Amino acid sequence: MKVGTVRRALLVGGSLLVAVALGGPASAQPTDGAVGNDDDQIVLHGRLLVADGETVGTAVIFDGPAIVDGTVREDLVVFNGRVEISGTVRKDVVVFNGDVVVRSSAEIGGNLVTQGGATVEEGATIAGEQRSISTDVDFADVGLASRFAWWLAYSLSTLALGLILLLLAPRLDDAIRNAARERRGASIVAGLAFFFLLPIVAVLLLATVVGIPLGLFLLLALALLYTVGYVAGAHAIGRMVVKPPRSRYVAFLAGWGIVRLLGLVPVLGGIVWTITAVVGLGVLAVAAMRIPQTTTSIVTPGTPPAAPPMPAPAS
Repeated sequence: MKVGTVRRALLVGGSLLVAVALGGPASAQPTDGAVGNDDDQIVLHGRLLVADGETVGTAVIFDGPAIVDGTVREDLVVFNGRVEISGTVRKDVVVFNGDVVVRSSAEIGGNLVTQGGATVEEGATIAGEQRSISTDVDFADVGLASRFAWWLAYSLSTLALGLILLLLAPRLDDAIRNAARERRGASIVAGLAFFFLLPIVAVLLLATVVGIPLGLFLLLALALLYTVGYVAGAHAIGRMVVKPPRSRYVAFLAGWGIVRLLGLVPVLGGIVWTITAVVGLGVLAVAAMRIPQTTTSIVTPGTPPAAPPMPAPAS
């Protein structure tokens, strides 16, 4: 493979990693957009798009729309979301909840099974049967369950990380509190710089042959770095509520509880995550760059002591 091809692939992959990293932990899902390989595609929450000219294996989406302009070699299964088919599905199409539109250019090699019926345009080809089923299960809850599972997993991981950091680095509490209180403006500026510039620097490094290893390492480290910043930001918020000499663990739990509860609110949760991570990265950067101020005392020498008397000469 040519070097130029490798670099282009790394740039594309790096850009996708940046998009995921900047998107925050909103949901567990592949990057929104087209998929273009023969592998099976499973999406928890998002959008599944099979573009014209592309082929995938089995396609399953739990919560979100599915658009098929290309080819699905196996079954297409949608639990909750709108479905639009103008390409080819070689086997069955099963939609439990959501509107289904089969365009005139669509070809379905198996059955079309839906819960509430489907709109089939004239000219569409369905080799099997078209069936409508009824169920008492609300598949809209499937998407909600997947989002809650992701929220719970991220909550437990950040809780464990925060407690471990405070246990291993007790002075972290004072460092975060002092940086947030005394250098608030500098902390915000530093946090914004780290949050937005580091991904850009990583992608730019991938554009150079020499910088590829460093760029890859930086991209892989972004998720952990942002999570550490999020934990530090939660602790800074907690220290605004729980003042010393209360335990640093109580302060962290207070801040962590606030940001995690706000994380349950749609849209607002992502905004809170970003702000918390920016604040945390900023206070950590300022705390790391602060040089302890030491006082140097100048000692003025006094009058030297008198020399001892010379011994008397021996007689």
